[in-house]
Amino acid sequence: MRLLRNRPLRRVAETIGILFGVAVVVFVMLRALPGDQITAGLGTEAAALTPAQRQALEQYYGLDQPLVTQFFSWLGNMFTGNFGYSARSQQSVLGLTLNALPVTFELAVLSIVLALLIGVPLGMLAASRTNSARDAAGQVVSLAGLSIPAFLLATTLLSIFAASFGFNPNGQGFATLFEDPLLNLQQMLLPALVLGFGIAAPILRTTRTAVLEVRSNDFVRTARAKGVPERRLQVRHVLGNALVPIVTMTGLQFGYLLGGAVVVEQIFSVPGIGRQVLLGIQQKEYAVVQSTVLVIALAFVLVNLLTDLLYRVIDPRVRAS
Repeated sequence: MRLLRNRPLRRVAETIGILFGVAVVVFVMLRALPGDQITAGLGTEAAALTPAQRQALEQYYGLDQPLVTQFFSWLGNMFTGNFGYSARSQQSVLGLTLNALPVTFELAVLSIVLALLIGVPLGMLAASRTNSARDAAGQVVSLAGLSIPAFLLATTLLSIFAASFGFNPNGQGFATLFEDPLLNLQQMLLPALVLGFGIAAPILRTTRTAVLEVRSNDFVRTARAKGVPERRLQVRHVLGNALVPIVTMTGLQFGYLLGGAVVVEQIFSVPGIGRQVLLGIQQKEYAVVQSTVLVIALAFVLVNLLTDLLYRVIDPRVRAS
């Protein structure tokens, strides 16, 4: 009961439970897929292996151990910093993750910035006059963002810019932000635009709904009656009080981007953490997929925790509770 009453301890216990559940689900799902790392690595040549050779390879990859032993052995190694080893890239999974995570984080930040620049102004514009042309235009933009698949928009933009303008910086070797900032931003532009457009749709709808709800309150009518300038009224009073649902939606979408940008990263050859998981699944590299997904889950939980902390900054009622 003391644990349940202590909010920080409760959040830590919830985080541990969530991560353990994710670890179990990913472990079981990978073993349920047909094939194994030996078949994925050797292809058709795996059929020519003798029983002794296959047994030796199973011992090498640890596939001969019971599933429970494999699970807790992997989980115990992660606590010591041993995330496993990738036979495909000849690198440790921890090294791969440390290289890929900043790339995905940069892509997620750029996508969120573009989504906010699109969704919040359009949402406020749509809410300023309901059932008007501007409201209908906002609804069309939100429906387009929700209905157009990311892979279709990504492929279309890539084809148009490459064929018509000769713009395809992603065809070159990937450059990090510290190696070549200009080339890096060029390579991140189209992927961030594709992801940002899709995320702008729920942010637009959330902003419109929240703004309409706040505008119906008495304090907005009182401020307008006192002669508060319209721009200040909309930004400080209306938008300021509508931030909680907008922040909630933004936090959820940011957490999704940390692991859900797999298709876009693959199309634009962005070496992010989502692409790392995809390649690990193709090669049946259990350690790569398990450890990377657990890192993504941890990042998602941390993003939600930061979102909760933002509530206390922007809403005094949350601080008082």
